[in-house]
Amino acid sequence: MAAIDYTRVSNGRTGRIGSTLANAFGALTAWNDARVTRNALSKLSDRELEDIGLIRGDIDDVASSMHY
Repeated sequence: MAAIDYTRVSNGRTGRIGSTLANAFGALTAWNDARVTRNALSKLSDRELEDIGLIRGDIDDVASSMHY
């Protein structure tokens, strides 16, 4: 999983562009993390999913709820 910390503050047009790019990059990273999680859980057997308290129908919910 990825974590990004943007602590630099700037004003004006550059700040808005940077903020927009940061938001787009964050959304792309979140989408990729959910995709990787969904693929990893999908490879588990029903028994393995049961061991961690999930059923196959929970995979999309778990992957979608991974907002940081």
